[in-house]
Amino acid sequence: MSKGIAPMMLVLRLLFSGSLFIVFPLFAVKAPAAGPLLIAYGGYNETMAPLWVGIERGLFKKYGADASVLQTRSGQIMMATLASGGAPLVWAAPSSALNSTASGMKLGCFAAGNNKLPRELVVRKGIDSLEELRGKTFGVQSIGGGAWLSTMVALDAIGLDPDKHKLNVRVIGDTGTQTQALVSGNIDAAILPYSYSEMAKRAGARSLADAGALKLTYQATVMCALKESSVVTAETMIALTKGLIESLIYILEPANRRDVAVVLKKNLRLSKDEDADAAARVARLQMPNLDVALNVDAWKTVRRLVTRINPKVQEVDLDQVIVTSVVQNLEASGFLPEMRKRIPRQTIQ
Repeated sequence: MSKGIAPMMLVLRLLFSGSLFIVFPLFAVKAPAAGPLLIAYGGYNETMAPLWVGIERGLFKKYGADASVLQTRSGQIMMATLASGGAPLVWAAPSSALNSTASGMKLGCFAAGNNKLPRELVVRKGIDSLEELRGKTFGVQSIGGGAWLSTMVALDAIGLDPDKHKLNVRVIGDTGTQTQALVSGNIDAAILPYSYSEMAKRAGARSLADAGALKLTYQATVMCALKESSVVTAETMIALTKGLIESLIYILEPANRRDVAVVLKKNLRLSKDEDADAAARVARLQMPNLDVALNVDAWKTVRRLVTRINPKVQEVDLDQVIVTSVVQNLEASGFLPEMRKRIPRQTIQ
């Protein structure tokens, strides 16, 4: 596993050999940035739904944030893109944020886009029980990234200790690539969103556990920026968070289900409408509320899990990474209470 995080550690050490100690102001006098706000991301799955929907339906622009996204191949490359100035913001797994902070990056993370884990533990043909996973190989996109984190959180909740069960973790690629590798037998198991698990099961794979049915304190992706950023001010963060909240409501609204499926079908390059509908369902299930504030307990769990592959993460002070003022502002101003009234009362399915 150490080989997987080595490139990121090297890049960040080179980029942050100096000392950076600049904190976000509680409120900035600057207005939201007038130009495009590029948000880098690494996870190619439904966790991107709030950004894709918000951008394509003008929900960020509604609040003065001209957001766009930049796909990178992994969490490490995404964070290196942020560090080098290639993008002022990232849509990152907390694990990526903590690894980067432990390497010297001064990050501020201020809004979460999903807090449930609608995924299944899916295995290839020939594996029929959890006990048979001993010594088997799980596929992820990168070590320490979002797919790795969802895998570790799910295994932790299920009670499968990677060390005790001698589980191997292999870097395969994004969610679609993991699904293909599972079906072809190149890996033994993966923690897949319901949409992709259905594809795998149609090809003969089977589910051994439903992570979505487990009680988890979890956050999959959060929006972060460098603390010394001259582009991402407090007002910019507020505008982006408002757009994110609007997008989450749009996704939850029953009348928008077909439109959300259309957005996901295009961005995930899905060929079947049924797969797009399944992806839209995952987008609803992964964030059935507007709890966009960063959850300290969830981050403590992430820190514990990431410490297994990077002991320095245990030393990270979460208060130095988590920015609370943005959501506090939206609560105090009445924005969030009013938006909560718009959450559909229908059961999310």
